Amino acid sequence: MTQLLTMLQIDAFTAVPFAGNPAGVCFLDHERPGSWMQSVAAEMNLSETAFLLPEGDGYRLRWFTPAAEVRLCGHATLASAHALWETRHLTSNAIARFYTLSGLLTAQRSADRIELNFPARPPQPIEVPGLADALGVTALGLYKDADDYMVEVATEAELRSLAPNLATIKELPVRGVIITTRSTTEGFDFISRFFAPQVGVNEDPVTGSAHCCLTPFWAGKLNKNELTAYQASARGGVIQVRLEGDRVVLGGQAITVFSAQWFAT
Repeated sequence: MTQLLTMLQIDAFTAVPFAGNPAGVCFLDHERPGSWMQSVAAEMNLSETAFLLPEGDGYRLRWFTPAAEVRLCGHATLASAHALWETRHLTSNAIARFYTLSGLLTAQRSADRIELNFPARPPQPIEVPGLADALGVTALGLYKDADDYMVEVATEAELRSLAPNLATIKELPVRGVIITTRSTTEGFDFISRFFAPQVGVNEDPVTGSAHCCLTPFWAGKLNKNELTAYQASARGGVIQVRLEGDRVVLGGQAITVFSAQWFAT
């Protein structure tokens, strides 16, 4: 039996189309197997596709890259909240509640942006022989959070120009690698890049979940709890971040690029 489903493609952490990070958002008619969602995500071929199913006072939310399910994704959560308000599944002042592999996550509108409430993931120092060489950088520090390695480098120029050995990174026992440095560009406190060939995403355009690690790290180094971050991928994206105890608030904008209906078996 086929069902008519709605799929949106939304650019997250941007106010203009074709920037930020594109995410698919699929509204489910009933619970479907993970293998089916993985096939849809592979067909969409975006860094993440989100799947929403009503549950209690919110929505069950799962995220898939073209190659794997992930435990936490910021930009596809931002896109999901935007989709719920834009399609009027939720009223404009309602809080979006998501039940996920990382627990309850919420999103709400605040002025001209959407704010996500996520768990903070403070990184811990670690030794990873060969990691700096694979990235082609001189590391000021190596760290790890729940899912990723993080590498601090000395300059913005070094971060922007690096071309890592993705084959080596793909063999690491983590979801991905965050590269970060203090920003010398006016208007930003820190910048980053994120590489995750392990889950089928060589370089992610804008990674909300990485800022669960970056926010407590830079809040401590810069002695401020509210910061403006920039992810320096080819598409680029701006994230307003705020540390609130053991939670991180990630703020950004989103815009729908297209909406489609399709017959799914």
